[in-house]
Formats: sequence, structure tokens, C-alpha cells
Amino acid sequence: MTEKKDDMPEVEDQLNDLPVPDAGDASAEIEALKAERDELRDRFMRALADAENSRKRADRDRREAEQYGGSKLARDMLPVFDALKRALEHAGDDVRTAAPALIEGVELTQRELINVFKRHGIEPITPEVGDKFDPQQHEAMFEAPVPGTTAGDIIQVMDHGFMLHDRLLRPAKVGVSSTPKA
Repeated sequence: MTEKKDDMPEVEDQLNDLPVPDAGDASAEIEALKAERDELRDRFMRALADAENSRKRADRDRREAEQYGGSKLARDMLPVFDALKRALEHAGDDVRTAAPALIEGVELTQRELINVFKRHGIEPITPEVGDKFDPQQHEAMFEAPVPGTTAGDIIQVMDHGFMLHDRLLRPAKVGVSSTPKA
């Protein structure tokens, strides 16, 4: 037993040699750890917010691609509609009587094109003479003073416009009345 007693002072000496943390050092270390924790929490919250923003942006981009992805093709198809419309407008009575099947085929093709447009969210803008000019939907091709009209009235419609869902695909081309001369 005496041997153990002799070993104990040695262990006690070793314990006494260990540095005793100063109360000031411990509180400074705690403050440093708290600051590091707060910084890591802030970085984590920012990374979480960035991930959420990226997810929302991807969802929005996907929805826009679904709705508006075909806008270039739709824009390219508008001249086909215009050509069919002009063909029907310029077909005189003699052509209508000489080739009624041809006229009917052009009308059916135009109706089918309009149905395809509607299925894909493309709606025509069809202003009438006398309507008010709306710069959000119409493009003024010319301005002329016309008696019996007020400034800003549509006096001629040259081409229909088209909307793709809530976006303007092509404005309607119109002539607009300026202030008539007295």
C-alpha cells in the first residue's frame, strides 16, 4: 500500500502542473464559439433561402416555358393566317361561283388554324372601325384627320393582332384618326 501512496503524489503533481483556465479566457472562448455558431447559422439560413429561391425560379421558368415556349412558332404561323384571310377577302364573286370547293377549303383551313391557335392559348385581337386606339394592343400604321371621328378612333384595320395567354404576340395594325380639321 505504501507503493500506492508514493505514486499518488506524482499524479497530484501532474494535475497541479496542468494549466487552470482563467475565468476570463473561458468567457472569451464561449463568446468566440457563440459568434462562430451565429455566423454558421446565418450562412445556413442564407443557403436555405438561396435553395428556395432557386426552386421557385425553376418552377416559374418551367411554367413560362410551358405557356410561352411556342411563341416563336406561333409568330411564324401568323403570316399563314394573314395569307388565308387575304385570299378570302380578294376572292371575288366570279371565283366564289367558279370554284366554291376551293373557297370552302380555304375557309376550313383558316378555321382549323384558328382552332389550333385557341387550343394553345393564342387569341386574336380584332379591333373594329370606331373602336378607341389602345397602344397596348394596337400599332398605328398611319394617322389621318377624318370628319365625324374623334382623335384616337380606329378608322381602318389592316391586320389582326394576337395575344398568347396574357402576352402580346403581335399588335393589330390599324389606321387612327387624328384631330379632324374644322
